[in-house]
Amino acid sequence: MARSAWKALPVAALLVAMYNFCSWSFVPAPLRKHAPVAAASAASMMLAPAAFADEIGDAAKKLGDASYDFAKEVDWNNGIFLQAPGKFQPLKALKAIDKMIEMGAAADPKLLKAAAEAHHKAIGSISGPNGVTSRADWDAVNAALGRVVASVPKAKVMDVYNSVKDITDPGVPAYMKSLVNGADAEKAYAGFLAFKDVVEKNQVTAVGAPATVPSGDKIGVAAKALSDASYPFLKEVDWLSDVYLKPLPDTTAPKVVKAIDKMIVMGSQMDGNLLKAAAQAHHKAIGSIDAKGVTSAADYEAVNAAIGRIVASVPKATVMDVYNAMAAVTDGSVPNNMFSKVNPLDAVAAAKGFYTFKDVVESVQR
Repeated sequence: MARSAWKALPVAALLVAMYNFCSWSFVPAPLRKHAPVAAASAASMMLAPAAFADEIGDAAKKLGDASYDFAKEVDWNNGIFLQAPGKFQPLKALKAIDKMIEMGAAADPKLLKAAAEAHHKAIGSISGPNGVTSRADWDAVNAALGRVVASVPKAKVMDVYNSVKDITDPGVPAYMKSLVNGADAEKAYAGFLAFKDVVEKNQVTAVGAPATVPSGDKIGVAAKALSDASYPFLKEVDWLSDVYLKPLPDTTAPKVVKAIDKMIVMGSQMDGNLLKAAAQAHHKAIGSIDAKGVTSAADYEAVNAAIGRIVASVPKATVMDVYNAMAAVTDGSVPNNMFSKVNPLDAVAAAKGFYTFKDVVESVQR
């Protein structure tokens, strides 16, 4: 279940959380003491007048002036970003992921969609050996992320910052800074502090209404059948393994980014209420996990239903784009290796249950 939380986490929400993390990771020690304030105050705009939206856009351009040199120096294709930022602590890391999920669920769905679309466009302009996007798209992504973070109350932003800080080795920031020009890193962080001041003025103070969750629908009934068929398999999976941090064999970062791009496009097309409901279901499921990282049967069923509903809210062609993109970068040895780690009969039963479930989802897909 720990790994499942990653898979259904709204992509844009995860990127927002990583934005806070990366902004902290690349800073010099003298400035890093201000990072909690920066992370907390980068949330202030959802209910503001349109004039403030322009102000955030203008501030993002200034941030770009200060940070694009730094961005070009970062090797975005480096496999280091797959590694744990310190000691491997899967259950503690899951708590940090949970805070990201909560933050994503609290964000304005329309702003999340806009941020996903900005990232999709930015991926399209990636060039050079380091995999950096264009300056215009860098600015657009920063502006979109600023607006998303600004739609979340300060306390939830700080929860993400603090939980990620707790699993990050103190030596990470200095090491990451050593990989780029130190002066450019400091200039970028100073620009970030100025950027957060712009959004801080209009920070929201309350979370919006929770999502409405359908009940008695075909997908909900099918999710129960799937969960009954696959829960024994779920309990056999080693959710605490570090295999999920391993790079896919025989592929490259640019190829994987193209697959991620398809996921981002899919996420941007999902129903906002159902996406929020799925995040809330994952948050609840994380709360019931045991020492092996397995959630309760009831919460597993609720997560399956929530995922089925968000998939059904996206056209089949978009879903297949994700499937095909992942198939293109996943070597056949990967499923065989994962299959070898569980009871094969339980794995087959789970697969059969999934195929039946996907047929139900497809029957109601828009």
